[in-house]
Amino acid sequence: MPQGDKSAYTDKQKRKAEHIEEGYEKKGVSHEEAERRAWASVNKDDGGGKKSGSGRGKDTGHPAAHRGGEKGGKASANRSAADRSASAKKAAATRKRNAEQHAH
Repeated sequence: MPQGDKSAYTDKQKRKAEHIEEGYEKKGVSHEEAERRAWASVNKDDGGGKKSGSGRGKDTGHPAAHRGGEKGGKASANRSAADRSASAKKAAATRKRNAEQHAH
C-alpha cells in the first residue's frame, strides 16, 4: 500500500487512480508498483487531494493525460509524407478487414 491516507482525495480522484492502476496491471506491472504509479499520476494531474478554500477546486487540464498525444504527434512529424500515407492505407485496410469479420 502506498504511504499516506487516501481520505483527502475526492471520489473522482480515487476512481481515476483505480483506472490508471488497472491499465498498468494489464501491462504486467506488479500491483504495488501499479498503485504507486497511479497515485503519482493523480497527484501530477490534480495537484494532490482535496484542498479547502474558495477557488481552490479549479480544473487542472490533466497534463499527464495529454502526453500520449504529444508523443505521437512528434513521432509522426518526423516521418515522410509517403510513410504516413502508407500507414494510413494500412490502417484503413485493417479497419475494413475487421469490419468485414465482425459483420458475419
